[in-house]
Amino acid sequence: MQLELPDGDSIDVEQGTRVIDVAYDIGKGLGDATVGATLDGELMDLRDEITREGTFEIITVDSPQALEITRHTAAHVMAQAVKGVFDDVELAIGPAIDDGFYYDFDMGHSLSEEDFDAIKEEMENIVESDYDVERYSMPIDEAREYLEEQGEEYKVELLEEFEEEGETELTFYRQDGFTDLCRGPHLQSTGQLKHFDLLDVAGAYWRGDEDNKMLQRLYGTAFTSQKDLEEFITRRKEAKERDHRRLGPELDLFTFHPEVGPGLVYWHPKGAEMLNVIKDFWREKHREAGYDFVSTPHIGKSDLWQKSGHLDYFREDMFPPMEEENQEYFIKPMNCPFHIQIYQSRTRSYRALPLRWAELGTVYRHERSGVLHGLLRARGFTQDDAHIFATPDQVKDEIIGVIDLTFDILSAFGFDDYEIALSTKPEKSVGEQGKWDKATESLRQALEELDLDYEVEEGEGAFYGPKIDVHLEDALGRLWQTTTVQFDFNLPERFGITYTGSDGREHQPYMVHRAILGTLERFFGILVEHYKGAFPVWLSPLQAVVLPVTADNNEYAEGVAEKISDAGIRVEARTDQDEQLSRQIHEAQLEKIPYMLVVGDNEEGTGEVSLRLRTEEDLGPRPLDEFIEFAKDKIDEKALL
Repeated sequence: MQLELPDGDSIDVEQGTRVIDVAYDIGKGLGDATVGATLDGELMDLRDEITREGTFEIITVDSPQALEITRHTAAHVMAQAVKGVFDDVELAIGPAIDDGFYYDFDMGHSLSEEDFDAIKEEMENIVESDYDVERYSMPIDEAREYLEEQGEEYKVELLEEFEEEGETELTFYRQDGFTDLCRGPHLQSTGQLKHFDLLDVAGAYWRGDEDNKMLQRLYGTAFTSQKDLEEFITRRKEAKERDHRRLGPELDLFTFHPEVGPGLVYWHPKGAEMLNVIKDFWREKHREAGYDFVSTPHIGKSDLWQKSGHLDYFREDMFPPMEEENQEYFIKPMNCPFHIQIYQSRTRSYRALPLRWAELGTVYRHERSGVLHGLLRARGFTQDDAHIFATPDQVKDEIIGVIDLTFDILSAFGFDDYEIALSTKPEKSVGEQGKWDKATESLRQALEELDLDYEVEEGEGAFYGPKIDVHLEDALGRLWQTTTVQFDFNLPERFGITYTGSDGREHQPYMVHRAILGTLERFFGILVEHYKGAFPVWLSPLQAVVLPVTADNNEYAEGVAEKISDAGIRVEARTDQDEQLSRQIHEAQLEKIPYMLVVGDNEEGTGEVSLRLRTEEDLGPRPLDEFIEFAKDKIDEKALL
């Protein structure tokens, strides 16, 4: 057989030759560095036999493609180490993931970071021993018997899935005395694993089902170079310091209280103040863009959700129903059916379209406790929701308007780097093909008319229509999906909404779902992490604090604060503090208050304030009016400081 290499050359191999043997035939150095291969882009284990011709590329330990294989082996090394350090350990699953790998264990000992040193030391011993990683197979019945003998109940349960898939032979990988059921691929030996670390431990239900046992999930990461590992650890440390779940309570913005209900946020005065600033700005921008505001109930009869399709497609994400007079009511997971009710309340003419209706609508979804993640994944959240009802010939301009509004709003929050995706019709969908084609083309034309770069994600649209998603990039280079613009053929058809056209006949309008910030809670969490809690002045819950040098300066401090407040600046005079001035300044910096105004006898005598920034810069004394003008300019500019 002939294999074509990436450089255009080709080599002849016998059918059934293993990947690793091909590598060694080319050269010993290449063979020693080989961790796998691809044949026509399909990943192969280095132990796989080559059975057909194609484009063949060897993966060496320092190539980007080696990362998944390296991490897969690292998961096995970690599992072997855990079994070596602790008794009575049962294995569940241990895959490679985007940032590393994990393994789920059922064990008596409660893992913590205090155990990391012992586990890492054992992992290092396994790596230094450079055990060969061997692969062998067993018939599925023998595999079941073997795993039952080993007491690996979770692995036995996994065999059911393999049987359903029609597999009769299962592969195992062995290194020294450790054996694991696995499809691979893996490194040649444990010695090829050199750059790894342990990261976290968490609880995880077996198979993600809350009715199953809670296991212990140990996370780690591995890279093919020490430089990449160190850069990852540095980024991860920075991400931890920015974690909104830590900063939110520290800055007195919000808290969660699981004893009352998991995934439900409690906004403190400072957080609510900042949230209101965001809402006011959002409303202002929407008014300018020609939107009208609506407000809808929080619950609706089951008939509504049946008609909308939510009970068919979304039931398990909805909270259980409430019953009143033999009628079931559901708390709303989405706002769209309510907006349609408003549309249907009267006859609509083409002359009245487009209708742009926006609502900051709070919805509730029964997210599983294992996926809750602070503000980024909550059970109760407020969507910056809007629906546009338009005629077919209006759609492109409406989409352009949404995208323009998106960039106008997001740039005010300091986000200017984006990735945009256009998602097309999935395999399972509703609506006529002609409507899909026209809607998709409208989205495409809008993006191209705005001269925006975008990726096409084939088949990734919603079942009810194509969509545009905007992912913004934060200070750490992480991408977050916020804005989504989605066509919907499903709800207009289900509810039979129409408008009277210029021909006097009834036509079905195009319905566009769109959210710009996504949800206020999630966007708030993104802001916290992006700015590390040091928000731009216009967003800061408290924009200035007046600090009297002594109690004798309290009256002047309060007068200064009153004048600043009258100018529309959020300010507080701390005249009830007994601490030394240096301590007050330090605490204000920890609170990340943009401006600290120190007032003592000198300032009181001249009618000035001494301005300090949260960045510890001391800008010295200046007239109060000058500070007010300076601060208002910064707020109007939406500057950071």
